[in-house]
Amino acid sequence: MLENVLEFFRNLPKKNCATCGETIEEQHECYGNHCDKCSNL
Repeated sequence: MLENVLEFFRNLPKKNCATCGETIEEQHECYGNHCDKCSNL
């Protein structure tokens, strides 16, 4: 079962920033949709 969950996350497509379109390298499975440069946090 754990192997299936890991495979699911490995197969997720890379996310792109909603503002500039740059690929978000880290945590593409998270809910964020802005890269570090465009994030206002």
